[in-house]
Amino acid sequence: MSVGTTTTFVDIALLGVRVDAPVTRRMGAGPSDDGHLIVDGANAALPVNPASPYQVRDGRLLHGVTDLGLDVTPVDRPRFYDLTTADGVPYEKIARLHGANVLATTVVQTCIRYAEDQRCRFCTIEESLKDGSTIAAKTPAQLAEVAEAAVRLDGVTQMVMTTGTTTGPDRGARNLVRAVTAVLKSVPGLPIQVQIEPPPDLSVIAELRRAGATAIGIHVESLDDAVRRRWMPGKGSVPMAEYDAAWDEAVRVFGRNRVSTYLLVGLGEDPDELVAGAERLIRRGVYPFVVPFRAMAGTLAVRDGARGPDPAMVADVTERVAALLRAAGMAGADQQAGCAACGACSVLQRAGG
Repeated sequence: MSVGTTTTFVDIALLGVRVDAPVTRRMGAGPSDDGHLIVDGANAALPVNPASPYQVRDGRLLHGVTDLGLDVTPVDRPRFYDLTTADGVPYEKIARLHGANVLATTVVQTCIRYAEDQRCRFCTIEESLKDGSTIAAKTPAQLAEVAEAAVRLDGVTQMVMTTGTTTGPDRGARNLVRAVTAVLKSVPGLPIQVQIEPPPDLSVIAELRRAGATAIGIHVESLDDAVRRRWMPGKGSVPMAEYDAAWDEAVRVFGRNRVSTYLLVGLGEDPDELVAGAERLIRRGVYPFVVPFRAMAGTLAVRDGARGPDPAMVADVTERVAALLRAAGMAGADQQAGCAACGACSVLQRAGG
């Protein structure tokens, strides 16, 4: 095994590491069941797995007894976690630290697609609400208060705001408009990425930009309609034409490489078709954030016995998409805020994307 290869990073992304991680996240929107580390100077959100062949010892990553040549530092528990909002809610239930410098929040923790026959099989957005680790809806005032403290006390440099899908033609996006406006009054200049479903009312995309959002994620997860129907029956009912229209409007409003979408590797999509789809996204100015599927506790996928993808396939897809991004001059860090800018949940930046 060569030191620092894409394969190494894919392995630890899928198998996790044995480590004491003070900053962890269970359940919620997006990848979770992880510990937050700095691996060779970059953010990494990795499963904490006591059975993993990888372990962290004395700040080094070991495979068995072999030192892989990678420095690893667990992210310290942030000071803002010790505070409570003016209306009595622990800050940690409003927003969480991702990596060393990213503040992330799910503004509305419920989703109209969470009924079992509609739910995305990889999602646990409402499970963290059920176990009491968050609250159902965060107010703009709460988010502004927590963001100010996170920047001041813990050096946060960017913020991510996502939401469960709501009813109405904006599908929840206007909640984010109000949240971005409030946060930027409290912390002027903080880069913020917003994440939404394609809204039938496309005008809300311009509203998000006018409110001050830096970047936007419109996450499709898969470009294969059969995969979408199987893995996300509710969200998969949104036609691809709506995604195309929303991506194009977002690129018009936010600019090239300020728009991203998740592509999950391991849902059954043909790898060559996934890479071809990523290339089409890149041509329209959308950053395809390639992330290995992780079977997380609390998901329908785990209940039904789903397993993670083949590591060799993840490495191959990631390296090919990274090469396409390099050729197009697109880098996740250039988005300034959001999942692609952070990179912790993917191996894409490690592969040069």
